[in-house]
Amino acid sequence: MRIPQAILRAALATAFTATAAHAAAPMAKTQAPGFYRMALGDFEVTALSDGTVDLPVDKLLSHTTPAKVQKALAQSYLAAPLETSVNGYLVNTGAKLVLIDTGAAGLFGPTLGKLVANLKAAGYQPEQVDEIYITHMHPDHVGGLVDGDKMVFPNATVRADKHDADFWLSQANLDAAPADSKGFFQGAMASLNPYVQAQHFSAFDGNTPLVPGIQAIATRGHTAGHTSYVVESKGQKLLVWGDVVHVAAVQFDEPAVTIGFDSDSKNAAVQRKAAFAAAAKGGYLVADAHIAFPGLGHVRANGKAYRWIPVNYTVPR
Repeated sequence: MRIPQAILRAALATAFTATAAHAAAPMAKTQAPGFYRMALGDFEVTALSDGTVDLPVDKLLSHTTPAKVQKALAQSYLAAPLETSVNGYLVNTGAKLVLIDTGAAGLFGPTLGKLVANLKAAGYQPEQVDEIYITHMHPDHVGGLVDGDKMVFPNATVRADKHDADFWLSQANLDAAPADSKGFFQGAMASLNPYVQAQHFSAFDGNTPLVPGIQAIATRGHTAGHTSYVVESKGQKLLVWGDVVHVAAVQFDEPAVTIGFDSDSKNAAVQRKAAFAAAAKGGYLVADAHIAFPGLGHVRANGKAYRWIPVNYTVPR
């Protein structure tokens, strides 16, 4: 049977219109919930995204030049300002639920503050968290502790190195700080003081066992009490670095490169070099707060430099 031309033209017009309508659908501009889960021996580790923030790393990094930074970024198909991840890590030991760092909440701009929502998306509630370990008291690591003046994790004990607590929670240090640094002190105080007042804060000093399978390791330099955390189960090891690395595309090739956020840039560089060498030699997993989410991977020596090898996508079994 021959189809009349008028009917054929109408059918084609209808099909074109339907296609055009689908093509005109609005952009979603969202990602899936920001969590990534993996097994570590008998433990379960969940990386939690707090979001990303654009940083002018070509201006922030030191012991290098803006031109060198821009060239290194370009080799990784990146550019400044660099969209930089902010990550936290939830460790379920089977006996304790431990959160390492809490994100920024509202202390570091509108593109962050997603960690608690992602914790809930991952199947947990803030009330279930037993312990919170802070790598250091910069706003993008402690802001998520509170919502206004209320504790977000009401049943948790917060722990951090006493050198960071003594520095960032000091009114005298706040009063003496330059105007452009006062916000760091104010953010730490607003985030920690509700837990201090509720007797839910406990400081430690340097290398300290915390709960079975998790130990604090002093990595001072980025701040006075900067701490990394070793997580071990059934012979498997993860070292949660904190802010050992800020710009992976630059600092794995040039570990001596530091950043303006460092309290002691010389010691921060020493700690980074030691962390890279130990991770490459030991072959254990590493988690970093500012390597692209989920920030989990291994380090391999590459001559005098190092390579970051992200984890393979996996589903815990």
